[in-house]
Amino acid sequence: MDIRTGELSNPHVIKLLQAHHNDMLKHSPIESIHALDVTKLTQPDITFYSLWIDNNLAGVGALKALNTTHGEIKSMRTSSNYLRQGIAAQLLKHIIKQAIPRGIKNLV
Repeated sequence: MDIRTGELSNPHVIKLLQAHHNDMLKHSPIESIHALDVTKLTQPDITFYSLWIDNNLAGVGALKALNTTHGEIKSMRTSSNYLRQGIAAQLLKHIIKQAIPRGIKNLV
């Protein structure tokens, strides 16, 4: 397992993020969709992570700093080939681990 920072230009990451957004559009009212597109995920207040297993994309997630002590988890998605294998849990643990030294005390 390899968790990488960035990778937003990787076609596999782009495809997974597009699938995430399309799925949100299918299952949620438009006013409830807060998924970010690739360009918004490159903003300086967002750190994007991708989890790879044997160079295959298993999932993605991001940490957005809302202020100096509050953060938001964004764009969590597991690739369909890796569902129910703990990928989201691994990404969540990583995001929390990265948030702590930044002084983020609350994550939503």
